[in-house]
Amino acid sequence: MDYYSAFKGVKVIDLSGGVAGPSCAMMLAQHGADVIKVETPHGGGDWARILGKTYETHSSFSLYGTLGKRSLALDLKTEEGKAVLWRLIEEADVFIEGFRPGTIARYGFGYEALKAKRPGIIYYSISGFGQTGPWAGRPAMDPVLQAFCGIVDENRGEMDNHPHRIAISLIDMFTGLLGFQALATSLFVQKQNPGLEGRYIECSLMQGGALLSVIRLIAGYMEGGVLQRMGMPSGVFDTADGQINITMIRDVDWKPYCDAIRRNDLLTDPRFETMAKRRENIDELFATVRPVLKAMPTAEIGDRLTERNIMNGHVNSYSSFLQEEQVVAANIIAWLQQPGVDKLVPTPNIPGLPAFENGTKRAHAPALGEHNREILAEYGYSAQQIEDFYARKVVGGG
Repeated sequence: MDYYSAFKGVKVIDLSGGVAGPSCAMMLAQHGADVIKVETPHGGGDWARILGKTYETHSSFSLYGTLGKRSLALDLKTEEGKAVLWRLIEEADVFIEGFRPGTIARYGFGYEALKAKRPGIIYYSISGFGQTGPWAGRPAMDPVLQAFCGIVDENRGEMDNHPHRIAISLIDMFTGLLGFQALATSLFVQKQNPGLEGRYIECSLMQGGALLSVIRLIAGYMEGGVLQRMGMPSGVFDTADGQINITMIRDVDWKPYCDAIRRNDLLTDPRFETMAKRRENIDELFATVRPVLKAMPTAEIGDRLTERNIMNGHVNSYSSFLQEEQVVAANIIAWLQQPGVDKLVPTPNIPGLPAFENGTKRAHAPALGEHNREILAEYGYSAQQIEDFYARKVVGGG
């Protein structure tokens, strides 16, 4: 046992789809657990595999969310498929499901049913709005929850003052990490207390969105929905050749900032001489400094601000970010070869674990049903039984 295989020997059955559940299970796999991803053999498998541009049986979502797992494409609408899943559950330590509330129980795999046969099972349910309440049954994805939780309302464009969603799976990814910490600590407690009964854990994208936004959520409520305006000209600014983000929160940054942009005259402007006055006149301050920054090259502004210990960073695209010298030097990106993908896949390395390495299980994103035969044989099914499953479409892919 080492730090890099904390969950070696732990068996996980992952029935989740999309991003939040699969990314949670992927983290368990990265730490050594044997994660079997059970997905439908029909319609392309987990719907995350067909989001956006596809590469054979993958999309960018599944290229990350399936890393280190084994894929079993199993039709749970058949009695044979259900029997196979029960056989897997008999040896499982963790069961993850991401169906709408009540659906998994109708299939016969609710927590009470699993607990009766596998008392030590740790059962994790991930949903959009939670398992109870008037919205529990609603379909939901990350953009919907960004709107519902208040994130979209706060993310208003400077030019149009219109609410915008953040164009990444922000809540999904954070909720996946929340699930991982809940399962990891539960497994730790079980290891410290052999024979301890399992538990049921639930998490929702709604809860993830609330926790992700907790500081702004508290501030928004405490300040009556009108957040205190900033007293420093922070934000994204156009430059002569691009854009730059400048972030200042301290009053002591005002003098060096004015020096950096060569506008020391602002120090004696009565509208801006204190933090309180700058807050009161922030719109005028922005109108004053934007043309100044617009006339300066990004690199020059960045260098002058950095020399004065003021936080800043030029605005990158994802492609230009990957080419940054700092990114390469810090070794935060692995370039992975994946079957069916004609380009190397840039994949961020995970803190606390070795960098991804091509040719290893951790770095492999399985195709739909890639491990059907391997898993079924491992759980006692004969070659003839497996071929019969294929013939009757109990399994597919692979």
